[in-house]
Formats: sequence, structure tokens, C-alpha cells
Amino acid sequence: MSDAIKHECGISLIRLLKPLEYYKEKYGTAFYGVNKMYLMMEKQHNRGQDGAGFASIKLDMDPGERYMSRVRSAQQQPIQDIFAQINERINTTLGQHPEYENDVALQKKNIPYIGELLMGHVRYGTFGKNSIESVHPFLRQNNWMHRNLIVAGNFNMTNVDELFNNLVALGQHPKEMADTVTVMEKIGHFLDDAVAKLYKQIKKEGFNKRQASALIAERLNVAKLLTKSSKNWDGGYTIGGLLGHGDAFVMRDPAGIRPAYFYQDEEVVVVASERPAIQTVFNVKYDDIKELDPGHAIIVKKKGTVHLEQIQEPTERKACSFERIYFSRGSDKEIYQERKMLGKLVFPQILKAIDDDLGNTVFSFIPNTAETSFFGMVKEAQNYLNKRKEEQILALGPKITGEELHKILEVRPRIEKVAIKDAKLRTFITQDSSRDDLVAHVYDISYGSVKENDNLVIIDDSIVRGTTLKRSILKILDRLSPKKIVVVSSAPQIRYPDCYGIDMAKLEDFVAFKAAQALHEEHGTTHIIKDIYEKCLAQTDSNDKEVVNYVKEFYAPFTADQISKKTAEILSPEDINAEVAIIYQSIEGLHQACPKNLGDWYFTGNYPTPGGNRVVNRAFINFYEGKNQRAY
Repeated sequence: MSDAIKHECGISLIRLLKPLEYYKEKYGTAFYGVNKMYLMMEKQHNRGQDGAGFASIKLDMDPGERYMSRVRSAQQQPIQDIFAQINERINTTLGQHPEYENDVALQKKNIPYIGELLMGHVRYGTFGKNSIESVHPFLRQNNWMHRNLIVAGNFNMTNVDELFNNLVALGQHPKEMADTVTVMEKIGHFLDDAVAKLYKQIKKEGFNKRQASALIAERLNVAKLLTKSSKNWDGGYTIGGLLGHGDAFVMRDPAGIRPAYFYQDEEVVVVASERPAIQTVFNVKYDDIKELDPGHAIIVKKKGTVHLEQIQEPTERKACSFERIYFSRGSDKEIYQERKMLGKLVFPQILKAIDDDLGNTVFSFIPNTAETSFFGMVKEAQNYLNKRKEEQILALGPKITGEELHKILEVRPRIEKVAIKDAKLRTFITQDSSRDDLVAHVYDISYGSVKENDNLVIIDDSIVRGTTLKRSILKILDRLSPKKIVVVSSAPQIRYPDCYGIDMAKLEDFVAFKAAQALHEEHGTTHIIKDIYEKCLAQTDSNDKEVVNYVKEFYAPFTADQISKKTAEILSPEDINAEVAIIYQSIEGLHQACPKNLGDWYFTGNYPTPGGNRVVNRAFINFYEGKNQRAY
């Protein structure tokens, strides 16, 4: 994705199922869990660079002994920063107490962060708040061990106002109106309630207060409290939690919008946002890693038992397709094949755009994350040429000469590494006021890779705003003097905001929206824009389940091809010499390539939860009223 876009947090949860002495004996260190968590977070670094956090819980500690630890960072390299802090604390303690070196019991008692239960989080801030207070995991503390709650997640709720007001109605006083706070406090409320009821029941059975503690840990029904907590949640979420006494959970939204995978053996239970992270870090087979079903939670009790429980009734599966196109690491077995298929399926449109002139066409990709779809595109070009070669050879028959055969077989797709991203320069550019001059140099080009008057086909993951294309990429590519530049998006046109965790919140940011607006002006149909605004406005007080996405009417008068052509006009710099064409993946192609991840609301406007329709209508109201603010 050549446009910079923030997105997707990532979580990791590790529960060690053996005593720490076991890992010391087998792996040479009682810090086995900490080391694995570092790797899990680094393998999901692609999901979050604004902040990182780590929390751990030690099981069966005596009163007065610290059993919970947490460290967070919002530094430029947050994962490295938090583990540097962890290592410093560990090394300092071991340096002061060399007797701890080979005594696991003393290590557990006296060294922070070592423990049987660990949770990590990497964060992308969708609201632009990158202070340490916004970094997960969040901690809700209490002197009762069972009421301590640590929460981290990959989520956005569309109905934060409603959830906030529910907490107020319960008598709480939340410190801010944010989904992270409301989610944690809602779980915390039902946790407090469940613990209080268990305590009352256990006392009636004749047990004293100290005896009650162990029984509460044993009897606490985590699934039940999660069901109550999430009853009114509207959003996409994978949320992990640790309870002070040692229970743990990860729960997933009913539509499966946000991803979650898990693995279990006799030594460990691990849950993560991405399958390859588990596969690589724990060196396990692809088939041994399971996907957490939508609406379900994986619950690990303190005693080490693992349960999969339905928390909310699953709805139609709408797993995020952007995970497959761009966000998740492409090393996943399925995602790799799906991205290749995305490239393959756009080839017929490419062939049409270059008038079947493969001999004078160069294929390349921008940025590096588009490389896999590039492979699929080129493979399909090879298949097309092989079929054409076969037809030519059969047509000439046995009379074909060696020279003719060589000439036919010599034809193949021309592949070049045309553009090279300067990552350090991209990191430096932060202020909009100075972007124009600097952004033009984000990419370098390979001079001589394209002949004058060639066609140049460049595939990208997706085109969101098109800013980098217009300000940088197209100008740079034009220096190679191609006749035509064809920019191919392996994703369909992004037309609608996301409200489930991806930072795509404003309609007017999308170049497809700008293209449709320009078409309305050209066709004299701008009255439709006002009509849509009034329809959206009329629904502001409606129940979420009754709200209709009227923004679909904004695009309805135009074909996808019309919007693509207008997009090419909008993104073409005034001083460019080459003709520019924009090609997008079709919705049908997307679903064919990614059949298990049919969440496509940013392309189609078909939101998987009622709150999505309210968000998109609010986004249109903000656009019409000129309010430069988020819709959720």
C-alpha cells in the first residue's frame, strides 16, 4: 500500500502449562515464556508501531509478594524498548543476587516479568493518541486477587456512547469515553459481580474467607461473565484478558471481523492475531494451529484446563478481507496463495489496458508488500503467452523452422524492479506542510529498466487516498518515458470508511469518493448529494438496527469503470507525459481469491454490524457539513 495508513493492532497470549522449573531444565532458562513473547511480538510488528506493551502474572504467590507486572512503551521502537527495560530489571536483580542464577523458585519470587501467564500487544492508534496512557495492556487493579483485570485487544466499537452510558447507569464513573475503557470496565463490572456472588455463596457453605479465595478461582465462570459483558458490543474485536488469580481468555466478535488463532500442546497454550507468528516461534505445523471461531472465546483456567466457549451467537462470517490483501504477514500459507490469486484475476483487465501488447510492456510492483500479487499477475501473463505460443506452433505445423520456433519461444513477460522505496526518508516525513517537496523522493527508480514508449504496469496492494501516487510515484515513473502507466490495485475501490480497527474514517479522504463526486458535478446530479445528506440526517435518532446505508446511493449512478477512469484523471499530475490508467480488482475477484474472508464493507458498504451503517451515514453528514472529524 503506497499510501501510509494505520491499522490493526496485534495481540499475543502465552500460558505455560508446566512449572517454570520444567522450562529451565528443558530449554535452559526459566525465562522461556518471556523470550517467546518477545518473538511473538516481533513477528507481529507489522500490525503495530505506535506502541507496545507486555504483562505477566505469576501463579500461586503468597500475600505480600508481587504477582503482576506490566511495562508499556510509546517510543519509536516500542518492542525493543519494553524488552530492554525487562532485561535491565532482570540483569540488575541477578547481578545483585547471584544466588538466584540457578534457583527458579527465587527467580519467580524476586524477579519481575517472569511468570506462567503472559500477554503482549502491538498497537496502531486509530485516534492519533500515541501517549503511553493509550498503550495496551490496560490494568484494572484491586486488592482482591480475582478482581484484578488486564486487558489488551485489537478492536473498535461503533457504539462507545451507548456503552459509556450503560456504565454510568450502573453507577460507575468512567475516566474517559473510549472503547478501551468502556470494554475493560464492562468486563470488570461483571467480574466484580461474579466474585461477590461466589464469595457470598461459598461463605454460606461454611468456608472461611481465606478458603474462599481458592474456591472462587476454581468456580469462576469466565464464559458467563464475558457473555454478559459483551451483550451490547457492536464492533470488530479480538480481546484478551488476564485475571489476577491466573485465569485467561481471548474472545472474538460474532462476525469474525478481527482474526485470532491458537495452538495447544502439553507445554503451552498460545493465542495470536496471526497464524504464522505461532507457527514460526513455536516451530509447529500449519494444521496444528486452529482459528478461533467467531463469537467464541478460548478460556484457560488457573489449573491449566482449556475450554472453547460460545460467548455470543455467531452471525454471518465477515472476516476482514484487508487482512488477506495487506495487513497480515504474507508468510501465511493461505494468504500467500490468495494474494497470488488477486494478481492473477486482474490480468484480463491489464491485457485490455495495454491492447494486448505484451512485447512492449514492463511489469513491476510498488511497494514490497505487493510482490506476492505481482507473482500471481506475472504467472498469469506467462500462462497467457504459453497458450498463444502453443496456438502459433500448432498453426505452423511440421513446417515450422528452428528460427521461427526460437522467435515464438523467446517471448516472455518483461519483469523489472522499477521502484525502490527509501524507508528512512519515509520515516522522516511527518509534517504535512513540508510533504510535497520531500514525498517526491520517497521512491528511487531503476533508470534504464523501461524503454522509451513502453507500457509500464505497476501493481499495488490497494489505492486508498492516492496521495503518494500523485505526489511521488507517477512523477518518478514518468522519468522513464513510458508511453502508458497502468497502476493496478489488487483490491477493489475503497469507497466506505472502516469502523472496526482500521484507520480509514473519512469519506472525503478516499480517491474513489472524490472521483464519484467529480462525476456528479460533470453529470449535473449534485442534487443527489443533498438528498443523501437529508436521508442520513433523518436517521440520526433511529435505532441502529433500523439504520440504512444511504451512502451507497452516492456511487449508484456510476459504473466501477467510470470511477476508475475519473480516478486516473484525478491522480495524474498536470505535468506528466505518459497516459495514466487505473485498474481495480473486482468485488467478484476479491471473493474468489479470498473465499473465507468475505468482509468487504469498505468496498461495498455492506457492514457486518448495525453500527457500521450509522458510522458511514455520520461520515457523510460530516463531509456535507464540512466537518473534518471522525465518524466514530
